[in-house]
Amino acid sequence: MTEKAFKNRWKMLGVLSLSMMIIGLDNTIVNVALPTLQRTFSATATDLQWIVDAYLLIFASSLLTMGTLGDRFGRKRALQGGLLLFGAASAAVLLADEVVHLIILRVLMGLGAALIMPATLSIITNVFPQEERGRAIGVWAGTAALGIGLGPLAGGLLLQVFSWNSVFLINVPVAVVAMLLGIRLVPEGRDPEPGAFDLPGALLSAAALISFVWAVIEAPSRGWDDPLVWVFLGVAVLLAAGFVVWERRVASPMLDLSFFRNPRFSVGSLAISTIFFSLMAAIFSLTQYLQFAHGFSALQAGATMIPLAFGTMLGATNSNRLVRRWGTKRVAAGGMVLLAAILSVTMFWTPGLSPVVIVAWWFFLGAAMGSVMAPSTEAVMGSVPPAKAGVASAMNDVTRQVGGAVGVAVIGSLVSTVFSDRMASVAAMMPASVRDHASASIGAVNMMTSQLPAAAKAQVATTAAEAFTDALGYGLLATAVLCLIGAAVVVWRLPARPVPADG
Repeated sequence: MTEKAFKNRWKMLGVLSLSMMIIGLDNTIVNVALPTLQRTFSATATDLQWIVDAYLLIFASSLLTMGTLGDRFGRKRALQGGLLLFGAASAAVLLADEVVHLIILRVLMGLGAALIMPATLSIITNVFPQEERGRAIGVWAGTAALGIGLGPLAGGLLLQVFSWNSVFLINVPVAVVAMLLGIRLVPEGRDPEPGAFDLPGALLSAAALISFVWAVIEAPSRGWDDPLVWVFLGVAVLLAAGFVVWERRVASPMLDLSFFRNPRFSVGSLAISTIFFSLMAAIFSLTQYLQFAHGFSALQAGATMIPLAFGTMLGATNSNRLVRRWGTKRVAAGGMVLLAAILSVTMFWTPGLSPVVIVAWWFFLGAAMGSVMAPSTEAVMGSVPPAKAGVASAMNDVTRQVGGAVGVAVIGSLVSTVFSDRMASVAAMMPASVRDHASASIGAVNMMTSQLPAAAKAQVATTAAEAFTDALGYGLLATAVLCLIGAAVVVWRLPARPVPADG
C-alpha cells in the first residue's frame, strides 16, 4: 500500500463507508415499500418475501466468489464494478411493470452488492494498522447501520411524495458519488499469490445456499410436508457437504476451511450471523406490524425506526472502547443477551402500543446489535492473513446476508403460520371468493375487508391486528432464544482478546 494511500486512509474510509451505506439503505428501504408494492403489483406474501430475499439470496450466494475475484483481480476494481452494476440495476426499475421484473433487478443489485461489500472491508483491513483497525471497522459498521436505520424513513418520505420506484432510484446518485470519489481516494490491492480460481467451489457454495433458502421461503405457502421443500433441503445439505469435501482436497480452495479452527473466526462469524438474523427478521415483521396492525403510514413507520440507525451507530462506534476494557467476549455476549431481552418484550405488545415505546425499542435494539457487530467483525478480519482479507471479508459478509435471508424466511414463516392459525376463526366471515386467502397475510386481509359490510370489516380488521401482533411476539421470542444460544457459545469459545493473524 502506498504512503499516499496510508495518509489518506481516513478520507478513504469515508468513501468505503458511503459505499457500504448504500447496501444498508437498500436492505431496509424496500421493507417499508412492501405494502405499496403489494397493492401496486397485487403481490402475494410469497412475492413480497422474494422481493426481499432475491436480493439477499443472490448477494449471499455470490459473496465468496466476488471476494475471491477481488483478491485476484483487484479490490478497487471489484468495488467500482459493483457500484456501477448496483446503480444501473437501481435505475432500471423505471422499466419494471411486473413483480418478476422487479425480482430480476433485485438479483442484479444483489450481484453488485456482493462485489462492493467484501471489497470495502478488505481494503480497510489492508490499509489500517492493527491499532486503528478496530476503530475503523467500528466506523464502517456504524455507517452501514446508519443506512439500515435510515432506510425506512427515507422510504417513507419518498413514498409520501413519489411513486414506488423512488425507493430504488435513490441508490443511483449515491452510487455515482461513491464511484467518483473512489477513483481518486481508494487504493488498489490484491492477493500477490491467489492460486488457481476455484470454480467448482464457487458453484457448490452458491447452489447450496440457493437450495436451502428457497426451501425455507417456499415452505409456508407449499406446506412443510411438501416433498419438493424437503428435496431442496436435502439437496442443500448434499451440496454443502460436497463443498466441504472439495475445499479440503483442492490445492487452491476458495475458502480455506482451516480458518474455522480459529475460534475468533468461527465464533465471530456465528455472532454476526445471529445478529443479522435478528435484525432482518425484526425489520421484516415490524414494518408490517406498524403499517397494517398499528395503522401507521409508510412515512410514520419509517420515522419510528430512525432510532435504530443512531442506536446501532452508537453501539458500533463505542464498542472498540468497551472491548479494550472488557474484552471481545464480554462485550459481544453482553450485547447478545441484551438483544434477546429487547426482542422478548414484543410478547407483551398490543396493536395500540404507544409510539414512544416503539421508538425506544428500536434505539435499544440498535445499540445492542452495534455492540456485537463491530467487535465480531474485527475478530473475523483480525484472524486471517492480510493477503486473504478479501475472502475473509466475503465470509464475514456471507454470515450477515445468510443470517438476514434466513431470518426473513424462518421468522416470516413462523409469523405467517401463527397469524393463519389465529385468523382461522374469522375466515368464515369472509366472502366465499376470498375465504381461502383470508389468512394468507395481514396485508391481504386488509385489502379483502373492503368487500365486507362495515360492522364485519371493523371486527375482521381488529382480529387481524391482534392476531398479527401475537404472531410478531412469538416470532421475535424465537429469535431471542437464538440470541441466548449464540451468547452462550460466545462465552464458551470466543477468546477475550485479539491475537494477530500470521502472515
